[in-house]
Amino acid sequence: MNEILGYLGLGLMLALSGIGSAIGTTIAGNAAEGGLKVNPEKSGNYMVLSALPATQGIYGFVAFFMWLGKDFATQGPLMFGVGIGVGLVCMISAIRQGQVSANGIVGISQGHNVFTNTLIYAALPEFYAILGLVGAIMA
Repeated sequence: MNEILGYLGLGLMLALSGIGSAIGTTIAGNAAEGGLKVNPEKSGNYMVLSALPATQGIYGFVAFFMWLGKDFATQGPLMFGVGIGVGLVCMISAIRQGQVSANGIVGISQGHNVFTNTLIYAALPEFYAILGLVGAIMA
C-alpha cells in the first residue's frame, strides 16, 4: 500500500503542476492573441507574460525528480502528502498567475504602461509555488 501511495503522490506532483502550467499559459496566450490584433508591437511583452505560468510545471518536475530516489516502501504516505501538496499548489498558482498575466496583457494592448506592475503582481502567486517546492525539498 505504501508503494502505491508513493507512486500516486509522485504522479500527482508531476501531473497537477503540468496541468496548471498548461492551463495558465493557455489563459495568458489567449489574451496575447487578442492583444496582437490590437497592439502587435508589444508582442515581446505578451510573450514574457504568457510564459510565466510555465515555471510551476518546472517546479513540479524538479520536486518529482528529487523524490524519485526515496524509499517507496517506507515513505509512501509521506510521498503522497508531499506530492499532492506540491501538485495542488503549483496547479492553482499557475492558473491564477495566467489570469493575472492575461489581465496585464489586455492592459498593455489597450495602451497602458502596466508591464512592470503586471510582472510584480504575477510574481505573487509564483511565490507560493516556490514555497511548495521548498517544502518538498525540506520534507
